[in-house]
Amino acid sequence: MQHAKQVITILGATGSIGQSTLDVIARHPERYEVFAVSGATQLERLVQIAAQFLPRYIVVLEEANAALIRAQLKDRALKSEVLVGQDALIAIATAPEVDAVMAAIVGAAGMPATLAAAQAGKKVLLANKETLVLAGQLFMDAVKASGAQLLPIDSEHNAIFQSLPAIYREQPYASSFDSAGIEKLLLTASGGPFRTRPFDTLASITPAEAIKHPNWSMGRKISVDSASLMNKGLEVIEAFWLFNAPIDRIEVVVHPQSVIHSMVQYRDGSVIAQLGSPDMRTPIAYGLAYPERIEAGVKPLDLFSIARLDFEAPDLQRFPCLALAYSAIRQGGAAPAVLNAANEIAVDRFLAAELKFTQIPQVIEACLGQLAHRQVTCLQSLLEIDADTRLLAQQLAAELR
Repeated sequence: MQHAKQVITILGATGSIGQSTLDVIARHPERYEVFAVSGATQLERLVQIAAQFLPRYIVVLEEANAALIRAQLKDRALKSEVLVGQDALIAIATAPEVDAVMAAIVGAAGMPATLAAAQAGKKVLLANKETLVLAGQLFMDAVKASGAQLLPIDSEHNAIFQSLPAIYREQPYASSFDSAGIEKLLLTASGGPFRTRPFDTLASITPAEAIKHPNWSMGRKISVDSASLMNKGLEVIEAFWLFNAPIDRIEVVVHPQSVIHSMVQYRDGSVIAQLGSPDMRTPIAYGLAYPERIEAGVKPLDLFSIARLDFEAPDLQRFPCLALAYSAIRQGGAAPAVLNAANEIAVDRFLAAELKFTQIPQVIEACLGQLAHRQVTCLQSLLEIDADTRLLAQQLAAELR
């Protein structure tokens, strides 16, 4: 069957999600064309992407890096144009030629361009947690207003998306859990590397230990979030917005094998789950080709070698970040934005060996106590709350040293 080529912009092309996206696209050159890519510091990788995929545009955040890339592109006779800054990110996410945007920039930096893609009515492949955590209401309103197609790429939300009735997954805000017969969403968590570590040793965890995830290959920040279960807390907030889900009907289930990516429990007693090898190319391929399925380079799941699947409730004393996330979404308003910004700073300080692992939730809780009451009126007010929280978190982290 002949397909018109889908034209893709990849925000965050040098990270693990961006790399996996390019891997899937490279397997289907007849279906996909890369229009533009962005990256922050991995300049060599951006030049390699330019050589392989010939994007029209490359976006970086600093002029000095742009000059370095332009020189390398010229040496190799590559014609990609190099643009700089947030406005350039928004331009490549909203360009009329673009069909789909992979939103994979980690952190709040990716939010304005992702929101702009939704406002422009693009197919948005959402791998950036912060957009929904900071601006869930704004983002979902933009999707509804523009008719954008929103496809979650996080393995857990992608699994829930696949396990929901088609009519509900495509228009969750036109229905409700009760009318769709949905009892609850079961969001699975591996439990990270410290699920069974002696509780009294958690304060001595090193950055090197925290970034060694038992099942997934991820960036440093997200690996620490997985170890603290903040990653799962952010995913609870995402699920709340993505699936129009009552917060009390989103349950976290610790499942160490990471084979069941998430489940939906129905009123009739059914539980529908999506299983697969822990490889992000599966949800990426599903998002790119939806509603079709294409080859993604992922090895088939061997149930015989797995042999068993274990489940347990999360330990909120061991993982206070998860409890803080539930508290923030119940509070609403500025609280999720404060939670996210405080966590980004606390994790950064932990990775710099300036904060203990167990002090990450202390910084977050203190920031929530001081700033969560702030009013949210628009994107600008959210960005101000985000900036103020970062300053406060820096101060608090310095005091805890």
